[in-house]
Amino acid sequence: MNNTDYTPKNSSAWRTFTMGSFILAASMMAGGIYFLEASFAAKGFYAMSAIMLVHTSIAATKTLRDAEEANRFINKLEDAKTEKLLMEATRDDI
Repeated sequence: MNNTDYTPKNSSAWRTFTMGSFILAASMMAGGIYFLEASFAAKGFYAMSAIMLVHTSIAATKTLRDAEEANRFINKLEDAKTEKLLMEATRDDI
């Protein structure tokens, strides 16, 4: 049976770029909300919306990743069962 494990490996440069981009985007959003000419309530609404958007993006990404990992595990189990059946069938034929 082939070992088809795939473990994504991110370089430190990619992690640094990703975190830097997130920090820059969050800072720009916070600055935009802070300097917005609107009431405090409107600024609070926009800030809560931005935080909720970040939270749901992370949750959606995690959910999709978990579903993909579960599918890989199920496929591995099915492959192992098929391999076992084939081995038993070839033993019976001998």
